Amino acid sequence: MAGAVDLSALKQRAATAGAAPGSSSGMPPGGVEITEANLEAEVLVRSNEVPVVVLLWSPRSDSSVQLGEALASLAAADGPKWALTTVNVDTAPRVAQMFGVQAVPTVVALAAGQPLSNFEGAQPPEQLRRWIDSLLKTTAGKLSGAGDVDQPEQIDPEVEQARALLDNGDFEAARSAYQAILDANPSHAEAKGAVRQIGFLQRATTHPQDAVAIADASPDDIDAAFAAADVEVLAQNVGAAFQRLTGLVKRTAGDDRTNVRTRLIELFDLFDPADPEVIAGRRNLANALY
Repeated sequence: MAGAVDLSALKQRAATAGAAPGSSSGMPPGGVEITEANLEAEVLVRSNEVPVVVLLWSPRSDSSVQLGEALASLAAADGPKWALTTVNVDTAPRVAQMFGVQAVPTVVALAAGQPLSNFEGAQPPEQLRRWIDSLLKTTAGKLSGAGDVDQPEQIDPEVEQARALLDNGDFEAARSAYQAILDANPSHAEAKGAVRQIGFLQRATTHPQDAVAIADASPDDIDAAFAAADVEVLAQNVGAAFQRLTGLVKRTAGDDRTNVRTRLIELFDLFDPADPEVIAGRRNLANALY
C-alpha cells in the first residue's frame, strides 16, 4: 500500500515482518477483518469474483494464530487468485454464529456466495496448499474475477490524490482526503489504514521528548502512559509500548481499564498483524483481561 505507510517508520517495521498486502484490525496476518458491517461486501459479494477463504479464530488460540500465518503466506504467494478474510470470534460473536462455528480455528471457503468447503483445526502447510489448489481448480473460469488476475491495478483518482498529498507531507489534507474516501466506502482498506496512521503521527509528534521518563516516574498516570507509549512506538520501541499499556490494563478497572485496552488495540492496528510483537501483544492483552 502506498501513502501513509510510505511516510512513517511504521512502514519499515511492517516490511521487516514480511507483511502481506491486506488490512486490518484485530486479526491474524494477511486478511480483511470481517464484521457485521462488511460481511456482505467482503465475503458474499467478493466471492462472486474470487474464492473467499474465511478463517474464524481467537487470539487466545495459538493454533488459530499459526493457521492464520500459514494462510497468509499462501495468500501472498497466490496474489489475487483468492481472498483471505478473518473473523475474531471473541469480538464478532454474531458473525461467528452465522458460520455455525463449533471450535477455533475453523476455515470456510465460499464462492458465488455459497460455502464450498470447510475444516476445523490446524493443518500442515502442504495440506493447506493442496486444499487451496483444489479450491482454485473447482472455481476456475466460474467467477467474474478469475480471468482478471493479470490486469494492471486501476487506481481511483481520489486515492491517487490522497497519496500525492501524503507524499508531499501535507498530513492534514491527506487525512481529510482519505477520510472522504472512507466515508464513501467504509471498507476501503487503504483509506482506513491511512486515516489511522496519520492520526497517530499527528498525535504522537505533540508529546514532550521526556514523555517516557515522565510515565516511568508515575506508572499509574494513564495520560502519561498513553503519551509514553506513543513516543515509544514512534521510536520503533514497540514491544515496550505494548508492555507498558498491558501492565496498566492489569492495574486498572472499570472505565479506566476499558480506555487503556482501547488505546492498546489502536496501537496494534497501526501494524501488520503478522508482526511478531503484535501477535505477542494481543496474546498478552488477552491474558491480562482473562
